[in-house]
Amino acid sequence: MASVAFLGLGVMGYPMAGHLKNKGGHDVTVYNRTTAKAEKWAAEHGGAFARTPAEAAEGKDFVFTCVGNDDDLRSVTIDPTGCFQSMKKGAIYIDNTTASAEVARELAEKAAARGFAALDAPVSGGQAGAENGALTVMVGGDQQTFDKAKPVIEAYAKMVGLMGPAGAGQLTKMVNQIAIAGLVQGLAEGLHFGRKAGLDLERVIEVIAKGAAGSWQMENRHKTMISGKYDFGFAVDWMRKDLGICLEEADRNGARLPVTALVDQFYKEVQQMGGKRWDTSSLLARLER
Repeated sequence: MASVAFLGLGVMGYPMAGHLKNKGGHDVTVYNRTTAKAEKWAAEHGGAFARTPAEAAEGKDFVFTCVGNDDDLRSVTIDPTGCFQSMKKGAIYIDNTTASAEVARELAEKAAARGFAALDAPVSGGQAGAENGALTVMVGGDQQTFDKAKPVIEAYAKMVGLMGPAGAGQLTKMVNQIAIAGLVQGLAEGLHFGRKAGLDLERVIEVIAKGAAGSWQMENRHKTMISGKYDFGFAVDWMRKDLGICLEEADRNGARLPVTALVDQFYKEVQQMGGKRWDTSSLLARLER
């Protein structure tokens, strides 16, 4: 059993912290910007809560964060009340936020200067994956730190992989989001075309899902897309944040992402339709408005 702090109890962090406590058997202290949510988690799972990130992290072996963006990340780590102010030497900091590779490298350097290690470890699998403890975790950092942290991370994961040095986890998550963006747009266009052609969409999916067109998105989202329900999983606002990170990184490294840039604009249209909190499969709603 390890002593753990978990900072950020959103739709992902709340169940992930729960798995660390209940499945992993670790001693967990949580922090959330809204203290009432941290109090609720502690009452539900039997752990403790703290009123600042620094208080939560003090003396802990592992400190996890899962927040919104780069600015949120800096707030809970390097601000005066951030966890980096109190983390002990030899501890390991693990960030599950989807953020930039730039901030991942920045925090890794600051952690090393303070005598503890850092891993950038964004996740894929959505809310359902977090709730079921079946996330895929893409990690950036050194092998020795990864080997120590992996058994702890596995409490909420089905796959944990070391992708390279600091920042490599975030870069891998960008690849993941780039691939998803084009795939969901393709699925949306296929369903839209099939409906216009008068096909039985359930029958179409039953057949093509067993062939080369099959995907997780097709298997898990086609029914809700066909019925026009878009309140399952990852929100459009968050996808736009992620695609923005991808496009900024592409500007730095020279990658060409024409489809990603186009789909990002399609998601902007979905936001303008009132779909900021719809899930990412709502690209179909844009086609059928």
